Amino acid sequence: MRRVIFDIETTGEGMQGGFDLSKQELTVVCIHDSKTNEFSSYTKETLPQLWAILERTDVLVGYNSDHFDIPILNKYYPGDLTKIKSIDLLKEIKNILGRRLKLDSIAEATLGRTKTADGMQAVRWWKEGKIDLIIQYCIEDVRITKDVYEYAKKHKSLKYKDFDGVREVKLNPSEWEKVADAAAMTHTLPF
Repeated sequence: MRRVIFDIETTGEGMQGGFDLSKQELTVVCIHDSKTNEFSSYTKETLPQLWAILERTDVLVGYNSDHFDIPILNKYYPGDLTKIKSIDLLKEIKNILGRRLKLDSIAEATLGRTKTADGMQAVRWWKEGKIDLIIQYCIEDVRITKDVYEYAKKHKSLKYKDFDGVREVKLNPSEWEKVADAAAMTHTLPF
């Protein structure tokens, strides 16, 4: 089972006066690959290297990834990333609670640590040409998402901060890493 945990950062275009995903432009993608147990980053110029990894991935894991990351990344991908099984932790939480929670709230209550910045700071860094800071931030978000995912799989729950203190949301991760046919290929491109 090859699992890729990922996050993207964008230029922030289309966020003024609303939120238009079609205007969002990718700046960086960072991943953790369970096959190599390594973190890596990709810019628009190096995306073909990422496609070769994703084509051999059984499960994509992210936070708000079905709504944000995958649709934006799919604009650059010559295949269809929605053909790869996806676990969106935010979606899993929202299905139980009926509302969205910030990754920072989950990380702080569950792991005892917070994110190093936020998406708007990454947009400012992009405008200042500080791609190295964006990559560092994005990799840390992937690291937090990975740790949250592993905690959820082990404990079948996650914690979050609410007005009443720390609360818990019960999850059912039993189907997360099951694939219909382990021998089936997820390829949509000829790699």
